[in-house]
Amino acid sequence: MPYSNQSGPVRTRRIAPGSEGARSAADERTLLVDGVEVRLSRKRVKNLNLRISRDGSHVDVSAPSWVSEDEVRGFVRRKAAWIESHLAQAADTPMARASQATPEEVARWREVVSACVPALIAAWEPIMGVRAGKVAYRNMTSRWGSCQPSTGRICINVRLALYPPECLEYVVVHELCHLLERGHGPRFHQLMDTFMPDWKQRRAKLR
Repeated sequence: MPYSNQSGPVRTRRIAPGSEGARSAADERTLLVDGVEVRLSRKRVKNLNLRISRDGSHVDVSAPSWVSEDEVRGFVRRKAAWIESHLAQAADTPMARASQATPEEVARWREVVSACVPALIAAWEPIMGVRAGKVAYRNMTSRWGSCQPSTGRICINVRLALYPPECLEYVVVHELCHLLERGHGPRFHQLMDTFMPDWKQRRAKLR
């Protein structure tokens, strides 16, 4: 689910191609810039992109292959005030608290979510004309749910117990929608608009 990996506001700066040499698009490494953990990914992008991780633990930066690490460090330092402010905000979110959870807390989330999801699926299946398969519950850091259309298997993130009930219902409908449309293209969005007109507002509460 692409919505599950929205990690924070983005700031970009356009960089002209230089002479740094080609690097793999999958090249990733961690830098420490003035005490801030920066996870640098090399991607086929035109801009330097900076995001705050959803749990406030680090900063994600994606950069073109020709941008040097010194340029990345300089970019991060110029955004220091913005980063400090948004890291503080992110650290006070449910996802930040979830990253520090004990096994007992995770078990309680599982109990809450697993008690609610079957009823939601039963309510939405006839409305959407679908049939879910096995339902699993996991403590996930990068997505809210997943669906295997070939088997109908759905997995739901137990961390949804930390969010308003409408967020859990949104994720359930989102995954059930994948039984009708595998991807996230125009048809998927049309289906979501039809079944849950306020889905974008619900999704926004998960960010």
